[in-house]
Amino acid sequence: MRIRWQNELVHLALIAAMFVLAAATWSSAPEQIPVHWNAYGAVDRYGGKFEGLLLLPLLALAIYGLFLLVPKLDPGRANYEQFAAAYSTLRIAVTLLLAAVYALLQLTIHGYAVNIGMVGPMLVGLLFIVIGNLLGKVRPNWAVGIRTPWTLSSKTSWDKTHRVGGRLFIVAGILMMLTSVLGPPWNLYFEMAMAPFLVVTSFGYSYWVWRGASDKVPPAGTLPAN
Repeated sequence: MRIRWQNELVHLALIAAMFVLAAATWSSAPEQIPVHWNAYGAVDRYGGKFEGLLLLPLLALAIYGLFLLVPKLDPGRANYEQFAAAYSTLRIAVTLLLAAVYALLQLTIHGYAVNIGMVGPMLVGLLFIVIGNLLGKVRPNWAVGIRTPWTLSSKTSWDKTHRVGGRLFIVAGILMMLTSVLGPPWNLYFEMAMAPFLVVTSFGYSYWVWRGASDKVPPAGTLPAN
C-alpha cells in the first residue's frame, strides 16, 4: 500500500503536539500523576512524571509506526490498496483517541474536574462506531478485521461476517456511550458482557456462513503433511 505523506501530517502533528505539551508542562506537573482509573472513574494508581507525561505520546508514536509497518508484513498486503481509505480512517481515529485521552490527562493534572469514568467509555464507544462503519469495507488480510479460521478461508464468510460485525460494533458503541452516562453499575455490566458477546457472535456467525459457502479453501497448514 502506498504511503501518501500528505495524509500523515495529521498524525505527525497530533503526536508532536503531545510531546510538546509534555515538555511544556513537565516543570509544573506534580511528582505523582494519575495513570489509571478504576471502573467507577476513581484514580487507583499514580506514576511518576515519565509515565504520566510521556507514556501516552510514546504509545501513540509506537502505534503509528506499527500501523505503517503492518501492510508491509501482512501476507495479504495486496488487498490493502482496496481498503486504503478505510485503513487510513481507522489509523487517524486511533491517533485522535490517544490524543483526546492525553488532553483529558493534562486537564486532570492541572486541577480540572474530569469524569474519566464517563468520558473514557464515551470516547471508546465513538471509536467502536467508527470501526463498525469501516468493517464492511475491509478486504481479506491477516492483520485487520474479524480474522477467524473461516473468514480467512472463504471470502463469502469474510464479507458477510464483516457486514454483520460492523452493525454489531455500531450498536455496541452506541450502547457503551449511553451506559457511560448512566454510570455504575450499568456501564460495568455492559462492558463485561460486550467483549465476550462480540467474540462469540463473530466466531459463530463466520463459521455458520463458511459451512454453506462455495468458495472455501483449505487454511494454511491444514492440508495433510507429506
